[in-house]
Amino acid sequence: MRRASVDSKWCMGQPARLLWIRSAIPGPDYLGVVDHLAGSSVQVAKNPSEALDRLRGEIADIILVEFPLTGWGPAELLEAIQEINPRIPVLIRDPEGTVPDAVRLLKLGAYHFMSGPLDESEMIEHLEMAAEKSRLRQAAAASMPHAPWKQLLVGESRPMREVEQIIHLAGAKRSTVLISGETGTGKEVVARALHIASPRAHLPMVAVNCSALPENLLEAELFGHVKGAFTGAVQQRIGRFEQAHNSTLFLDEIGDMPLELQAKLLRVLQERELQRIGSSETIKIDVRVIAATNVDLREKVNQGSFREDLYYRLNVVPVEMPPLRQRASDIPLLAHHFIEKICEVESIPVKRISRETLDRLSLYPWPGNIRQLQNAVEVAVVLSGDRQDLCPADFPLPAAKARKSLAIEPSHAVVPETGLDFDLAVANFQRSILEQAIQRSGGNKTVAADLLRMKRTTLLAKLRTLETSANVISIKSA
Repeated sequence: MRRASVDSKWCMGQPARLLWIRSAIPGPDYLGVVDHLAGSSVQVAKNPSEALDRLRGEIADIILVEFPLTGWGPAELLEAIQEINPRIPVLIRDPEGTVPDAVRLLKLGAYHFMSGPLDESEMIEHLEMAAEKSRLRQAAAASMPHAPWKQLLVGESRPMREVEQIIHLAGAKRSTVLISGETGTGKEVVARALHIASPRAHLPMVAVNCSALPENLLEAELFGHVKGAFTGAVQQRIGRFEQAHNSTLFLDEIGDMPLELQAKLLRVLQERELQRIGSSETIKIDVRVIAATNVDLREKVNQGSFREDLYYRLNVVPVEMPPLRQRASDIPLLAHHFIEKICEVESIPVKRISRETLDRLSLYPWPGNIRQLQNAVEVAVVLSGDRQDLCPADFPLPAAKARKSLAIEPSHAVVPETGLDFDLAVANFQRSILEQAIQRSGGNKTVAADLLRMKRTTLLAKLRTLETSANVISIKSA
């Protein structure tokens, strides 16, 4: 099927620079693709070595790789490309490829994987999408030419791009931010990125762990005290709020703060003033507050253990940190980052990590998230001794905890005495399964389709059907 569209994203503005790696001359089945690329900036490399040489000396926005290629496998070539530039979208086509191949390569960072007979429309569609992704990334980089906060964040997955966007938009504001997520997901790193992105970055961020101190000591830690305010107060103490004047105060594990202290915190946030313990003097402060929690504060509000008014005062700009299992494509980048960091601290040459090892790390669920991965990398660097290459044996991860495919748990639907709408119940069940798959895949619909053992086009069709059904039900209900 030929495609004659002339208003494609590919042709908007400057054409994307495509590096096409293939060992054969395009056959007649590529006629539509070649026509579509006519007039664009396309370079053809006859083998991977030539392509890698060009990539080192020239700029490319997209890479299209077609297999078979003599002496190279898809994963091996993808790794070589990422070593030169990990940000370039790489599209891979292998007629003999399988679903496990697709899942593996997408986890390793490939932008898209195509197998079987050539689907001309699919190739053109994903070339255009990759071109748009590259264009948006360049535009974002141009709008943030000096963004030192980005150096704190490691990852290219969709969830991390969403976090970066929030930091970019909210960093310069004084609005309170609430960062939620499991332990070890990097909440404090995001808090520091928000601080560095703000006009307050010239002063140090002040951090307090609300779960590390008992109530009486936490109050003094936050608000300070005067000499003689209580037994042991032998001298005046400046609290963390005052220390953070004109800067940022990070309140970690805010969900563990006692109720009585929550009321005092709320007043400080609303009035922007405080009193030291034992003093009647009111002190004005200008502090930007960032709070973090690894528990569901909404649930604690329902339980009566967290003030609802304080919850809304903190949750002005919400940031949800994804667990590492939902951004598995970032694991290779994080592993390389920690290897370089640890080797630098230990003053040893930077170690290498095999693709097989990265595959295994990407399949592990990481219940301790990024912190657990960092610890595992440090142990591996230490246990590897003088050996330059890290192998799977250096990462003693329990095989029983490896990530499994999405499975449906047995359930029993209950039909109430008043009956139920069968179509609506089935639609809700399907929507739940689709949403879980998309969440587990980090928003990548191709991987989500593989998890559900269906084609990507089938997944998209089901999503459109459910959306249409929801609109119809909404109209009927009105």
